[in-house]
Amino acid sequence: MNNRLKKIMSVLLCAAMVMVLFMGCGGDQSASDESNNAGSSNSSGQSSSDTDDSQTSSEKVTLTLLTDNQSPKDGLNAVIEAIEEKYNIATEIELRPGGDEGENIVRTRLASGEMTDLNLFNSGALFFTLNPESNFVDLTNEPYMESLDDQFKKVVSVNGKVYAAPANPNMATGNWLYNKKIYADLGLSVPKTWEELMNNCEKIKAAGKTAVIGSYKDSWTAQLILLGDYYNVQAQVPDFAEQLTAGKAKFATTPAALRSFEKIAEPYKRGFMNKDFLSTTYDQALKMLADGEGAHYPMLSQGITAIAINYPDKINDIGFFAQPSDSPDINGATVWMPGAASIYNKSKNIDAAKKWLEYFVSQEGVNTYMAKQKPDGPLVIKGAVLPDDIYPAVKDEQAYVDTGKIAPALEFLTPVKGPNSPQICVEVGAGFKTPLEGAQEYDKDLEKQAKQLNLPGW
Repeated sequence: MNNRLKKIMSVLLCAAMVMVLFMGCGGDQSASDESNNAGSSNSSGQSSSDTDDSQTSSEKVTLTLLTDNQSPKDGLNAVIEAIEEKYNIATEIELRPGGDEGENIVRTRLASGEMTDLNLFNSGALFFTLNPESNFVDLTNEPYMESLDDQFKKVVSVNGKVYAAPANPNMATGNWLYNKKIYADLGLSVPKTWEELMNNCEKIKAAGKTAVIGSYKDSWTAQLILLGDYYNVQAQVPDFAEQLTAGKAKFATTPAALRSFEKIAEPYKRGFMNKDFLSTTYDQALKMLADGEGAHYPMLSQGITAIAINYPDKINDIGFFAQPSDSPDINGATVWMPGAASIYNKSKNIDAAKKWLEYFVSQEGVNTYMAKQKPDGPLVIKGAVLPDDIYPAVKDEQAYVDTGKIAPALEFLTPVKGPNSPQICVEVGAGFKTPLEGAQEYDKDLEKQAKQLNLPGW
């Protein structure tokens, strides 16, 4: 009987030990799940930032981040290193192409449920096509929202809720980068009208240089003349964005908007572009501009940073001017808000991702970013200050901002943007379609997009 009792006691003791071990392991997992669920629902209204920022997590968390393969990464990488050191949060970057190919990858990954924890993408119209309410975490109540420019928050908000932080600290402007050395050698002045710009191009062509660099291999770059002309469109038709959204205005039937397509076509028609513009890439175009092989490159100001990183000895040769209108009285720059940094709402690391974004837009984060990558446009973080040693081209941009001669790009004023814009602009810019044909096709593309968004009036 005693032996039997001993056996029973032995079995019970072993079972108890197993239960203790099981409960210990299960407790860790439960705490992890509870933390993630709290980050998702945030039912108490308490932000992840309410925790002690000075404490590093005992267990490393690794976030995945999807971004394009063409934007400079020096500033981003510096912030990533700082976040890992401070919070024990590592970041694995996954790269995608730019333009429509990259957009399709993002949409496919969202549809399949295979999105990264963090996603860096366009703000404005393209961001809205990702259905933020269904796919991203609501960041409206995060404390850093008060430090963000109100104009930025508008272009990442749906029904009054904010779904992204800035993907970089500054806005961009468009859209003509130019080689100041070529201008000085040929005695040229910054053009105030489109006719003056074309006259400069004639002189540059006569000197044996490429007047306008095209990089249509990366089709998104073909849009810059169209998109950068919006300041001029709005100056002539102030309610164009509103009328376009309502389905009452068309590019093909609005002379000021049709003029944008005519400007796309003119450099090729007059022989100003590099012969291999259809096979030239964005990176090759920047090299041509920096080396003085070409005089002008219609591009966002992000190109300034890329030149500074890859050709630092040439950055002082690069200047910027806004795309001219046909009147010297209308001369201003079109500006782009920063991209959107959003958190996938099915991520298992929402709390860590929130902390990542909070650091990214903090004063410390912005300073960390700018220490490795100078801004290529005005900042959208309140209280942040441009460094004294900004690039000359950025000083050119800032002059338009300081005088109030700026207007948001159309994609920030309307949810309607044709997804086939890059291909249409390539066709017009390469002479495959007339400006009118391109504008008509673009109007059809806008109509499809507007109907998908269920906009009234379409």
